[in-house]
Parts: sequence; C-alpha cells; structure tokens
Amino acid sequence: MLISVDMFGYIGATLTTFAFLPQVILAWRSDNLSGISLPMYLIFVAGTCFWLTFGILAHIGPTIAANTVTIVLSSSVLFLKIRDMRRSKKISEHHDVASGPR
Repeated sequence: MLISVDMFGYIGATLTTFAFLPQVILAWRSDNLSGISLPMYLIFVAGTCFWLTFGILAHIGPTIAANTVTIVLSSSVLFLKIRDMRRSKKISEHHDVASGPR
C-alpha cells in the first residue's frame, strides 16, 4: 500500500498541530500564565497566519488544515495570556489605590 505525499503532510501536520493541545489545556485550567511568552505567541500566531495564506494560495491541503487548527489553538493561549496580563494589571492598580499615597 502506497501512502500519498499529501498523507505524509497530513500526518505531520496532525502531530505538530496537536502538540499545542497540552499547552492550551494547561492554560485554560491554570490561573498562572507567567510562563507563557507574549512576544513568542504574537510572533507565532502572525507566522502561522502567513503559513495559512501560503497554503491557501498554493492549494496545499495539509498546510491549510494544520495552520487553521494551529491558529485556533495558539490564539486561544494568546487570548488567555493577554487576559491574564490585564487582570494582573487591574489587581496591581487596585492594590496601589487601596494602599494610598506613599
């Protein structure tokens, strides 16, 4: 049985894309996202958007499929990181106001 070239792409895409799943699950369950790098996820999501665009323009199914799912997964971690940073900032500002002038 011969495996098509696209099948290799889909298998590789599935493995590398779903490698993000543990990070996404951990991020959703955790209140501490301090170990998540905001610049890394911003750059990664932007790069993945370019890969998706490339796949669409070149009509490469595995690239389209993998990057679509990867954008959803990595964007969810990015959203959680930004939300966590905003919450931390609000808590810090509230603490500063509650402490009074120094």
